[in-house]
Amino acid sequence: MSDYVIDPPPVVSLPVAGSTARFPVRRIFCVGRNYADHAREMGHDPDREPPFFFDKPADALVVGDEDVPYPSCTRQLEHEAELVAALGSGGRDVDPAKASELVFGYAIGNDLTRRDIQAEAKKLGRPWTMAKGFDGSAVCGPVHPVARIGHPSEGAIHLHVNGTLRQAGDISQMIWSVPEIIAGLSRLVELKPGDLIYTGTPSGVGRLVPGDVVEIAIAGLGKLRNRIASGR
Repeated sequence: MSDYVIDPPPVVSLPVAGSTARFPVRRIFCVGRNYADHAREMGHDPDREPPFFFDKPADALVVGDEDVPYPSCTRQLEHEAELVAALGSGGRDVDPAKASELVFGYAIGNDLTRRDIQAEAKKLGRPWTMAKGFDGSAVCGPVHPVARIGHPSEGAIHLHVNGTLRQAGDISQMIWSVPEIIAGLSRLVELKPGDLIYTGTPSGVGRLVPGDVVEIAIAGLGKLRNRIASGR
């Protein structure tokens, strides 16, 4: 056994629906502007250009229905409801026709964003890292194994804040399908078991404040409910 100069970080993991086992998380990737209406509301052309990606650290995860601490250095925290693909195997240059074979299961996610920091970074041509990869920025529910639910390619995705509908769409509206996303990402990095991929959000993203209760539902995956708590 190796000796470490500091204690190694704990393994980050998600619950697996219907099981006592856990899904260990290696990396978190996200797809930008993968729904046409969301691309338009962010001021972009939704034509089918190649997908682009950003990432979040694994320890940014908020697991299940835990409270989400309001992050520092922002006055514009925004929600983004997303379908998440959890990979059980990996590869490079994956054939889109075989990409679904890499998926262990699917989950409900919320890609939280410090929108004001993102807007400033865009204006200055700087990276988005601190707008997307902050502590508590990756909310994710239990992983539902493909063996139980199959590969969802359609189904409603809704987000409510304090009971009011904010986002409503269907995962069939994704510009790039999950297999296409996996194949495209695998040309940039070697995918590995434990990687999560957030697949984009419908239109209707909006501001959150402490005390808000966010509920996301995706057909076949149940619901994810989180309260926005005061900052750390």
